[in-house]
Amino acid sequence: MAANSTPHVLGEHRYALASTWTGNSGTGTSGYRDYRRDVTIEVEGKPVLLASADKPFRGDPSRWNPEDMLLASLSECHLLSYLHACVTAGVVVISYRDQATGVMREDGSGGGAFVEVTLHPEVVVADASMIEAAERAHVQANDWCFIANSMNFPVHHEATVTAED
Repeated sequence: MAANSTPHVLGEHRYALASTWTGNSGTGTSGYRDYRRDVTIEVEGKPVLLASADKPFRGDPSRWNPEDMLLASLSECHLLSYLHACVTAGVVVISYRDQATGVMREDGSGGGAFVEVTLHPEVVVADASMIEAAERAHVQANDWCFIANSMNFPVHHEATVTAED
């Protein structure tokens, strides 16, 4: 390696966004009930995401909350990893829908954590001969999912695969 070159880290990716609190009702955080939990989340070149806390934490239930976004990230990451795994296995996916669920447990001292997430993908493949490989592709997708690999709780999969024909 030349003296003036720097090593390249294979596969390192960086992400950036801006989170802006928009819930000042005029007195800032003068009291726990005196402000809204409204937030805008912006990524350059993408629509603004309106977010808040979950309703039990005095948030706006019509907006995305951090718990929703965590669940959405896990569901979408598995979906995209799964589609790739199916392509490499020669499986033609016709449709994919997930009904993801998660359990977050409060610890009684103001904090808490997710303890598990279960993805429930419903997959339709082009031919019945592809079902077994399509079921195995969920294991490969789980291994490839960057988000699931970043969690400190289990991410389960209860998938169903059927054929279009």
